[in-house]
Amino acid sequence: MLSVRGSEAALYTLYGFAAFFMVFWAGMWLVHVIALVAGRWKLHRQKFLKLPIRDTPTFFHLDYPLYELLFCVEDPKDPVLQLVTKLMDKYPGVDAQLFVGGKGVGVNPKINNMQPAYEAAKHELILISDSGIRMNEDTLLDMVNYMGERVGLVHQMPFTCDRSGFAACYEKIFFGTVQSRMYLAADLLRINCHTGMSALIKKALLDEVGGLKTFGVYLAEDFFYAKSLTDRGWKITVSSQPAMQNSGHCEMQSFQARLRRWAKLRVAMLPSIIVFEPLSECLVLGACASWAAALLFDWDSLLFYVVHVFLWFVFDWTLLCLVQNGPLPFNALEFLIGWILCEATRPYLFVQAVLDPLIQWRSRVYRLKWGGLAEEVKAKVKY
Repeated sequence: MLSVRGSEAALYTLYGFAAFFMVFWAGMWLVHVIALVAGRWKLHRQKFLKLPIRDTPTFFHLDYPLYELLFCVEDPKDPVLQLVTKLMDKYPGVDAQLFVGGKGVGVNPKINNMQPAYEAAKHELILISDSGIRMNEDTLLDMVNYMGERVGLVHQMPFTCDRSGFAACYEKIFFGTVQSRMYLAADLLRINCHTGMSALIKKALLDEVGGLKTFGVYLAEDFFYAKSLTDRGWKITVSSQPAMQNSGHCEMQSFQARLRRWAKLRVAMLPSIIVFEPLSECLVLGACASWAAALLFDWDSLLFYVVHVFLWFVFDWTLLCLVQNGPLPFNALEFLIGWILCEATRPYLFVQAVLDPLIQWRSRVYRLKWGGLAEEVKAKVKY
């Protein structure tokens, strides 16, 4: 009698897992649909200017009535100092300053690097932009147009410029499918998934909580200052133009290291990610849902899996074309190869991230604590 009851309990447990997988699977398809709808409604609302290719950053050519450029360079020996100085001399009509060395206000090197410029900023809106972001002349205006009365932060959805090589193809596929899907769905559902590579913020709202330095205790400062705004009732929103990453350094190894670092940050901030993120992957979720469909509905699990992967591929291709808003720099076969590699490697990279929680950021190594707090465990590392 005990063994019969035990068998019934095991069966109920299996059916419970199967039902969970099917609900989660349906939820992920809803995310796909929401992302496509949000992308069609939100992205590229203003026509891109057809700009000539310049050999200088377009920050000096922004179509905006009044702004200042505050360049932040941590290393006094960085060769970029010469380039910035030449640009400032070339465009004397643009209000620009250069800050070197930063200021130690926390463990986050980005916050430390920006702190002197933040203290010197004289306008009510500040735009935090990574060095590898390329701006159209109307990008700032586009972002300001989304800064409504109750909006405290306008950010650009991460994407990439067209570049040659398979690594660039791999990056564009990731940002145009996985990243865009979650980013667009989260924006429509008012969920904080902000990344700080290009963000326009009301400075007074940061000053209310002590300024940018308050978030220097985190490595994922972008998530936490966005959370600070939403906790106080302010909205965050995505602008119509994606953030066009245009770094000259593009290789598979370095990009996969970025993916691992971001995964470690997500796990530290939201521990439930350990379960739900791998399950949201196409190949993993397809396997779980195929088993569940066979158990619950007696469907052919192999056919279910093949249809699942094919439809996921079609939805991703559609979303990437929508985000690109123009011809892709690779053909359908190249996309297929890059997409398969992207989908097959991400679960493995996630496991690597969980097993090795230390984060190497440039020349520093950090240990993350639950909740996102960070401490530096080594001042320097040798390559």
